[in-house]
Amino acid sequence: MKKRLSATSKCRSGGDQEEDFGIDWEVRPGGLLVQRRFVASSSSSSNSDGPMIKIKVSHDSYHHHLTLPAHSTFGDLKRILAHETGLEPNEQRLLFRGKEKDDNEFLHMAGLEDMSKVILMEDPASKERKLEEMKKNQHKAYEAIVKIRAEVDNLSNKVAAMEVDVENSVNVADKQFVALTELLMVQLLNLDSIEADGEARAQRRLEVHRVQGLVDAVDNLKARNSIRLIDRRNSVSVTTKWVAFDSGVGSCGAENTLQSSTKITQDWESFD
Repeated sequence: MKKRLSATSKCRSGGDQEEDFGIDWEVRPGGLLVQRRFVASSSSSSNSDGPMIKIKVSHDSYHHHLTLPAHSTFGDLKRILAHETGLEPNEQRLLFRGKEKDDNEFLHMAGLEDMSKVILMEDPASKERKLEEMKKNQHKAYEAIVKIRAEVDNLSNKVAAMEVDVENSVNVADKQFVALTELLMVQLLNLDSIEADGEARAQRRLEVHRVQGLVDAVDNLKARNSIRLIDRRNSVSVTTKWVAFDSGVGSCGAENTLQSSTKITQDWESFD
């Protein structure tokens, strides 16, 4: 760790006046005590930690351009890279000029300057732990997908049975279509909640496509069932039956002749 110490020395000027000069000291790695160097602060690229330098950090196929004080340590650099790469400082290995650098080593002491290049590598032990964790997560994902696949198989059988009923003109209530669709959507949500990588992700994608196909099949069956019910209602014929009465009224073929109950006679009487 760098430490600052202060000391005061006096010198006599030409006018026999003594002037005090403050001297700052710092302890370098290894316990070496040296005078602290100062850089003019008139430039915007300078601060109390020394001049700012721009460095290039290569990580696999990625490149990060960072600007930081030259008196920073490699540990400081790791903390900055943690935000850029997602790797924790203890998971990083920094190499400069082919040598790995310690966290408490200063950048300027190691020879870093503007546009210097640093190599970032992930710690092998950390990488192995991540692989083991990934395998464990994939195993859990496989188990969850297999369980959902069994549920989807049962729902697929119900869709097939419903299709047979529609083909045979069996009356299927709309609520049956709605209930089956909701069960399929629940399985889609369960699949979406599974975190999978690699082959497990491919298996999850296939199962998602399968469930979506079953949902479309149920919608088509519902539409066909509705059309069949409408056609059945339109095919019903209405007939009118007429009832014939004795008088003929109300009958389609009733005669218009009426028998009169009044008899008219003409009897004349002669008088003398």
